[in-house]
Amino acid sequence: MEVALSVLMGLALAAAAGFRVFVPMLAVSIAASANWLKLDPQLAWMGTTPALICLGVATGAEIIAYKVPWVDNALDVIASPAAVIAGTIVAASQFGFVGPGGEMLKWGAALVAGGGIAGVVQLATVSARLLSLGTTGGAANPLVGFFESSAAVMLSVLAILIPIAAGLFLLALVGAAIVVIVHIRRRRQPRVAVAGMG
Repeated sequence: MEVALSVLMGLALAAAAGFRVFVPMLAVSIAASANWLKLDPQLAWMGTTPALICLGVATGAEIIAYKVPWVDNALDVIASPAAVIAGTIVAASQFGFVGPGGEMLKWGAALVAGGGIAGVVQLATVSARLLSLGTTGGAANPLVGFFESSAAVMLSVLAILIPIAAGLFLLALVGAAIVVIVHIRRRRQPRVAVAGMG
């Protein structure tokens, strides 16, 4: 049961990284500093005071930057690969159950599962922001940013306090992300076809 909870926690934190790169890392740092959360020994640095300070500053800057239309779209160029990296790190922080000698398995699972989930969520948020930009000229982007920041905080807190609830929320999130991505791609296809016919 402990392994299942660790997996749920790691994956939910990774999904939160798809919304905001630094929020789940800060949540892990706070929880580890308060001894609420056990970290994989390789990632014990996340529970140190310097990490807590750096992640706090980075989180604040990221949340504020995503409130500015056009800046948020520019940040996506950096945030997309960073989300995969952050998702991998926070997932690996909880995959310590693999044990000594299983480093390749731990990091491989963290990259594929954690980085993959963070990437899917990030792709959905980028798509939603581009849709907002195209339909409202970016006026609704701060609202989209508020939803993303709120989801990142809620999912990070749930992952640490109630991993099972976070796992259920994660399933709903991934399903919603896939629906958003498919919907946006379907909306683009008729335009391409019409342009090709012209």
